[in-house]
Order: sequence, then C-alpha cells, then structure tokens
Amino acid sequence: MSSPPAGLEGPLWRSIAVFRFASLAYVCLLVLRDADRYAHPLAAGTVLLGMLAWSGVTAAGYARPANRRWPLLLADLGVVLVVLAVSPWVVGRAALATGVPTLAVVWLAGPVLAWAVSGGRRRGAVAALALGAADLASRGRIGTSSLTGVILLLLAGVIVGHVARLAVTAEERLHRAVQLEAATRERERLARGIHDSVLQVLALVQRRGAHLDGEAGELARLAGEQEAALRALIAGVDPVPAADEAGGTLDLRALLGRYASAAVSVSAPATPVPLPTQVARELAAATGAALDNVRRHADGRAWVLVEDEGETVTVSVRDAGPGIPEGRLVEAAQQGRLGMSQSIRGRIAELGGEVRIVSAPGEGTEVELVVPREDA
Repeated sequence: MSSPPAGLEGPLWRSIAVFRFASLAYVCLLVLRDADRYAHPLAAGTVLLGMLAWSGVTAAGYARPANRRWPLLLADLGVVLVVLAVSPWVVGRAALATGVPTLAVVWLAGPVLAWAVSGGRRRGAVAALALGAADLASRGRIGTSSLTGVILLLLAGVIVGHVARLAVTAEERLHRAVQLEAATRERERLARGIHDSVLQVLALVQRRGAHLDGEAGELARLAGEQEAALRALIAGVDPVPAADEAGGTLDLRALLGRYASAAVSVSAPATPVPLPTQVARELAAATGAALDNVRRHADGRAWVLVEDEGETVTVSVRDAGPGIPEGRLVEAAQQGRLGMSQSIRGRIAELGGEVRIVSAPGEGTEVELVVPREDA
C-alpha cells in the first residue's frame, strides 16, 4: 500500500513515538519492581538502555517519509524480537514461570503500530502475530493473561491499520475535492474572458454566414460547431467521461453531449442518466451512427432527445430531411450498406433493446433507440 498523505503522516508517526517512550517508562517501573527476582539484574539495565536508544532511533527515523520503508520496519521488528529472545536469560525461566513479565511488556506494540500505519490492517496483523508468537515462546508457561495480551496486540494491529487506511482515503478525497474546486474556479475565470471575446466572435461569424453559399457558408458552419464545442468545454463537459469506479456506470448525458453542435441539438434530463459503462458507450455509438445518416442523407440538422423512463432509456434522433422511402432500408442492406442494420440495429439488439423508425417521404425521419435497464 502507499504511504499516507503528508497531511496525516506526521501526527500518526509522532503518536507512535510518544507511545514508545511512554510504554518504555512503564517497562522501567516494572523492572525496578521486579529486579530482585531477575536472574541477571545488571543485564536488564543494559537491555533497557538499548530499548531507550532504539526508541530514539525510530522516532528520528520515522519522522522522515523516506525512511518509512521495509529496511527500518524490519529492523524495528527484529530489535523487539531480540529483546524477547534475551528475556528468558535476563529474567530467568523460574521468574517467568511465576508470572514476572518479559522485558518488552507493552513496548513490543511499537512495531505493530508502525507496520499498521505504513501498510494497513493486514501488515499490522502480520507484525502482531509474529511478535505474539515470540512472546509466548519466551515464557515459561502460557496462561490466560499471556494469550489475552497476544489477542489485544492483534486487535491493535488490525484496528489501527484499518483506521489509518480510512484516514488516508478521506485525506485523498479531500485533496481531490480541493483540486477540483481550484480547477472549477480557474475554468470560471477563463470562461468569463472567453465569453466576452472568442465565443461572441464565433457566434457572430455563424449568424452572418448562415445563409451564404460556398466557402463562406462552410466557414459559418464550422464556426458554429466550434462555438458549441467551446461552450461545452467551458461548462465542464468531459469529452471522454470516466466510468464511475463504485458502480461501473457512465452518465449517458455526458457521452451524447459530444455530439452537440450548431446543427445538432441535444436535450437530456437535468439529472444523470446512469447506465453500465459498456451499455452507455454502445448506445452512444448507435446514436452517432444515426447522426451520420442524417449528415449524409438529410441537411445535417438533427434533434437528439434522451428520456429516462426508469425501466428503459430511450434516445430519439429526429431530422427534417426528405424521409426514407418504403423498402429503402432493405435495399440498402442488400447492397452491402449496413449502417442501419449493424451499426444501429445490431448494437441495440445486443443490448436487449429495439430500434423504432418513423419516416415518410418529405416529412423527415425519427429513429428511437430503446434500451431496457435490467436486460442491459
């Protein structure tokens, strides 16, 4: 797992450092109380000095993000294992059998917390199990209190790791929200300037040249398309929207919004129209194929309507062209022109939907693409 963001790293690792020194103070009190029962009391003092030195090393080491990696984490775990390994010799097997605690006591939880914060609950659980097994092996006998200590150690690793990951996730989401807010403010600032200059010029060119022929008319049409595209960009419409990670869905409005231009009007509900990612892309592709037919066989002017009816989603593409003569679609399919049969009907059929075509010579054409949500 990745390290926590800078906003949370400092407080978490400082808390672990405070815990180490506080738990070491408790260990010192226990050593002073039970020193007369130790097999080697002077060696206990030497071990305490080593524990104090290592607490300082870890406090300084973990304070730098670059050091929060496997070398220091493994060394941290190894030092505690050494303390547990020498406890039977320093304290004595007889004293341990009578209930005298090992030299590490609660100080051994330091590496568990460090592993949990650096890698989450799984890594914390691994460290807890390793140290718990070593603690049980160092005792003369295993009782209820020693097993309880191991269970508490395991719970600490799992819970602290889980909470640390939740905090990291919250910090990352907050960071993304701040970035989004900054980008929105910048977009609004640019939009004000663009609206007062570029958009007005493009709109003027489109209006003045809309009724002209030849290259002037083509230039006006292109200006209108660029104006629509620029307005969509300013409004924050993503030309290639990303799928929702939680549900694997796409907002159909964002996909169809790419087709909006001076010649194509797109009308959609005010609320999102979520569909499974593949379904939304296929429905948008079929809509694009229908618009291609409008450009080739009509005057290019089209109206797209999106209707979310709960159980079904319908996209209607209507034009004011010459219409489709009876039998023309069958004839086109026989001639190998498969735009309607494959690009449109084929896509929608695979989604479990249907295509309805209403057309009459001289009255335009309306193509309805209906996709049921459950079947999709």
